[in-house]
Amino acid sequence: MQSGGTRTVAELADRLGVEGRTVRRYVDQLIDLDVPVESVRGRYGGYRLAPGYRLPPLMLGDDEALAVLLGLVAGRRAGLTTELTASETAAAKIRRVLPRHLAHRLDALLEALAFTDRPGEFDTPDAGVLLTVADAVRHRRPVSIRYTDRDGRRSERTLHAYGIVAHAGRWYVTGRDASAGADRTFRLDRIADARTLPGSFEAPEGPGPAERVLSGFATAGYRHEVTLRIHGTPEQIRARLPATVATLEEHEPAADRDPAAERWLRVELRAERLDWLPPVLAALDRPFVVERPGELRDLVAALADRLASCARQT
Repeated sequence: MQSGGTRTVAELADRLGVEGRTVRRYVDQLIDLDVPVESVRGRYGGYRLAPGYRLPPLMLGDDEALAVLLGLVAGRRAGLTTELTASETAAAKIRRVLPRHLAHRLDALLEALAFTDRPGEFDTPDAGVLLTVADAVRHRRPVSIRYTDRDGRRSERTLHAYGIVAHAGRWYVTGRDASAGADRTFRLDRIADARTLPGSFEAPEGPGPAERVLSGFATAGYRHEVTLRIHGTPEQIRARLPATVATLEEHEPAADRDPAAERWLRVELRAERLDWLPPVLAALDRPFVVERPGELRDLVAALADRLASCARQT
């Protein structure tokens, strides 16, 4: 239609591979989007665009526009963008090409929308680095990265990247570090440069990228090593001690046991501080034993004394 002239219903139906009533429904949708489609009556009648009108480069329906804009807002708040300004300018461009009535309705929603959490302050990755690493993951090609660790040490590494994981407002890449000869997880915002290298590799079997990242968090080196025995189901324990925090393993033989049944499970975790653990263990409301460290036993006993003292007050 934009190429000019009047198009009959039969011609449009043939070009689109649909029936005539579908063409009429499409035309109604265009009119709802403020596209000036004119109906021409008569033997050679049909539809045409108003003279001088050019379709915008992007056309979205109500549901589509809502999904895109809310996705940009949520991504910006969750840190799942490469640059905060990029999501803002993308949202502004989309709103500029929307029909006026739809833009006003979406503006009303965004003004009325409130969040129960505060927007995070995140270190976002470079878009070029993110896309280069993603391409290396897809085609199973090694990638050279320049990385700065949390202590400020810089290094250049060759990585066989298994996947990219978004977790808790940050981007991570997990894969095999060829120089270390072991699997590693790197924060993408700490990668200054990435370039694809010749060659290829086979991705290993076993846990997926997300599970590898979570397991790496749970086993990272911290000041305190904690071992507990907790009586309950894995679901009850994971409600307070997720996979990013702790690892679970059977403490008793698991011969033909219902996986959902309550049992004693060994829980291991590492932490810089211990003062947050007693309230978490109390909130579990399950029998538990502190195997190590002794300092944690003292903290648990102190919390129990404070709770008992508060309960006796009248």
